[in-house]
This record gives sequence, C-alpha cells and structure tokens, in this order.
Amino acid sequence: MTRTNEWFFPAGTTARGGWSSVIDEQLDGWRHTGLRIGELADGAVRLLNAGDLERVVVPLAGSFRVRVGGGVSGGVSTPDDYELRGRLSVFDGPTDVLYVGVGGSLTITGTGRVAVAEAQASVRKPTQYIAREDVPVELRGAGRSSRQVHNFGTPSVLDAAKLIVCEVITPAENWSSYPAHKHDELVPGIESRLEEIYYFETAVTRAVSDSGVSVAEAVDPFGLFATTSSPAGEIDTNALVRTGDVALVPFGYHGPAAAAPGYDLYYLNVMAGPDDGRVWNITDDPAHAWVRGAWDGQQVDPRLPYLSSNGDNR
Repeated sequence: MTRTNEWFFPAGTTARGGWSSVIDEQLDGWRHTGLRIGELADGAVRLLNAGDLERVVVPLAGSFRVRVGGGVSGGVSTPDDYELRGRLSVFDGPTDVLYVGVGGSLTITGTGRVAVAEAQASVRKPTQYIAREDVPVELRGAGRSSRQVHNFGTPSVLDAAKLIVCEVITPAENWSSYPAHKHDELVPGIESRLEEIYYFETAVTRAVSDSGVSVAEAVDPFGLFATTSSPAGEIDTNALVRTGDVALVPFGYHGPAAAAPGYDLYYLNVMAGPDDGRVWNITDDPAHAWVRGAWDGQQVDPRLPYLSSNGDNR
C-alpha cells in the first residue's frame, strides 16, 4: 500500500557522517543518484573517497576549496586544487561548480553550505570547472509559471557519464515543475528513465526588501511539492517544503513545486538512470499538458532573473 510522503525526507532526517543530508544506495529502492549536503565552518573538512561515482560540487552559500585526488585532468592523473567562489545564497544567481569524474576523491574545506550531487557511473570523465559566468541562465515558462533555471550540469554544458544536475528558482506565488511530468519509461526520443532528487531551500521573497513590509520575527518560509503515481509505480507526495528538505522521485509524475506568497522557492535537481543515453526526455501528465499552450502571449515574470545582489554575476 502506498504511504503518503514515503519518499519525502524533512531536513536532518538523513544526516550521517558529518553531513546534514545523505541520499545514497542505502535507501531501499534507490539506485542511481546521490546527494550530500554539508555545513562547514572555518577549518572544517569533508572527505569523499574515490569510487564508481561521478560528482558535482555545488556551493549553496559560501565559498570552498576542493582538492581532487586520483581524478583525470588533461589526461593526467594528479591531485589538484580548485577554488569555488560560490555566492551569498541560492537566490543570488548562479554559482561556479566543479565536476569530478569516476575515481576522483574530494577534500572540501571552506565556510558555508555545500551540496555534492552524485551518480553511479563506470565511464571516467575528466575533472571540469565551470565558472558562474559560463552557466546558462534559462528563463522557463511564462506568467505565474515563470522560473529561472541554472543549467550547469545538463548535457549541453557538462561532459558527464550519467549525471544531470541543474537548479531552479521559483519566485513567490509562481509554480514550477509544472505541468507535472514523468521520466520513468524508456521511449526513444520521447522519454528517458531517470531517478530524480529535489533538494529545497526557501526564503522571504526578494520583493519584501524593497517594499518596506514588516516581516514576522518567527518567519517560516515554505513551498509545496507533489508527486502522483504512473504505470511505473505508486507514489504519493504532498508536502510543505522548507530549507533542507529532500523529495525523491524514483518514478511517477512530479510537480508542481509551488512558491507560497511571500516566499521564494529554490531546488537542486539531481538525475541519472540506467539508460545508455544521457538525456532528459519527459512526458507531461496528459490531464495537464495543455497548460503549456496557455503560456503563449504571456510575458516572463519581470522579477526574473535573480542575479547577485552585488551585480557581479554578469
């Protein structure tokens, strides 16, 4: 019997080994992707051993140094250090990221909050640093379905074996991951099979700082996220989401992710699957696919794009 929110993990419930969140194959039924969230203070270190995993290091808030051991850079196996400038917060525009292929170990130091996206892989790819100036910023949808996508880990940008990673900003009152869609069946050229991780953060919307509105002392930013079953499996997620929460999508239609009035919503997406091709092909929920046509003639939300508050993203 399907349990509501079986695949939803509130902040802290998967903490392990010094990481505030760990998603990996130790979760029953989870096979292809992984995620680690780390909170680092001055002098703190997070170590990840080499293995049959490829990884993308994503600064969420703060700056970090990453030492890569055993990876391949320019065809030569050598330890190397990378500086990730990062950003003030996930709502401060794109960040620079670091991809480390199969066989690479990581030593991460710095101050702030960092994500490490993972995927099981066997093909070894070289280490790749992607500067934030080179991250494509896509404004997707229109009207109240406007959102901002940072495509640093998608096939057109990153040369990975399996991993597909991006992040999405949804301004207050907007919907994203909508219409609900799925990618749990292999239909060449139409749909691919991909597990997906959603890691969420929420904050008082940017517009408040310019409006003079008084914010409650015990403010509690939140959004909403849902999934529904498909022929590939039964799933039922209906959750209020806050900073640090994680939702997993092994199969089924997923979306919407809705930003509540007063609060902006962010999520990091991590995807990989069993198919040979590394492609994000989706099928919309047939009951709601028509909504895409309703965007014609609507303008993209003028609040977007969200870039760095100090203007150094571009």
